[in-house]
Amino acid sequence: MTQHAPLIIDIAGLSLSKLDRQRLKHPLVGGLILFARNWQDRAQLTALCREIRKLRSDLLICVDHEGGRVQRFRTDGFTHLPPMRALGEMWFKDGRQGAGSGALRASNASTACGYVLGAELRACGVDLSFTPVLDLDYGESSVIGDRAFGRDARLVTVLAKSLMHGLLQSGMANCGKHFPGHGFVKADSHTEIPVDRRSLKAILAEDAAPYGWLNTTLASVMPAHVIYPKVDARPAGFSSRWLNDILRGQLGFGGAIFSDDLSMAGARLIDGRQVSYAQAAVAALTAGCDMVLLCNQSLGSSEGGGRAVDELIDELTQAQLKGVWQPQEANEERRRALLPRAPAPDWDALMVQGDYMRALDLIP
Repeated sequence: MTQHAPLIIDIAGLSLSKLDRQRLKHPLVGGLILFARNWQDRAQLTALCREIRKLRSDLLICVDHEGGRVQRFRTDGFTHLPPMRALGEMWFKDGRQGAGSGALRASNASTACGYVLGAELRACGVDLSFTPVLDLDYGESSVIGDRAFGRDARLVTVLAKSLMHGLLQSGMANCGKHFPGHGFVKADSHTEIPVDRRSLKAILAEDAAPYGWLNTTLASVMPAHVIYPKVDARPAGFSSRWLNDILRGQLGFGGAIFSDDLSMAGARLIDGRQVSYAQAAVAALTAGCDMVLLCNQSLGSSEGGGRAVDELIDELTQAQLKGVWQPQEANEERRRALLPRAPAPDWDALMVQGDYMRALDLIP
């Protein structure tokens, strides 16, 4: 039986509890995602990541840290990064340098943002941020909005690739989201189940286009909890057609696939019926996801908190033993490929690096 660690879970506080340690040691747990509640200051975050790394060196420490309104760590020296829309707007401001100069400045600034974002997180011990957003901004979705670079798929692709280049310079991988696109629908998949009724042809021509153009650059992808009924009755993250046939087959993506948070409303209704976290996890993994996230379920007292996490671990263990879900060696290889391959400088050393200081000057 191939061993793979597909679960990305969360923790409740500023340090690891006894229960956190037990869960993170489980062979099915491959990482954790941090939130603002896990942040007090840089010293505490660095100590927490060091504690996690000491417990298991292969755990993937993740965070949603994009810039703008989605930035978990904002104080004690962390740079306030702009929303990605600010970079898209810079694209069109040529000024006195002439046509195209705005696009070039925006691309350079995007690389600077990626480098600063990745370098600051890595200096504290974080491995991966779920960024960049590849959704298109149609002006309808409040949950996407200024998190998107813009409306044009070509602009989004170029600026996302520039940001990913900055992440690469910092030693961090990337995660494009939310495949094939969350920007067209108004509903927020955190609380509703969005439905996008466009044809596959229309989606491939617009929203999904960046995934094909970036198939040599993307290290990982996170699908949307959105149903596209003209393609599949299931949300994209639970659809083999979307993940295997289209993303991997048609668009040529070869990296890791994360589910979005299984606790979101968009993940709790599959094939017209309510499902448990474990059922959602098995559905996502058998559809083509390499890893699944369960967020904000560790909260509560040290005795009673995190019951949903424990149930997920137990039920996924049983699903594996019964052959309902069978991991492949490639799943674990893709997870481990996201771990940084070189040590990061500590914070004080980063602050005086020439590349870092030059990048700061370029951020709008």
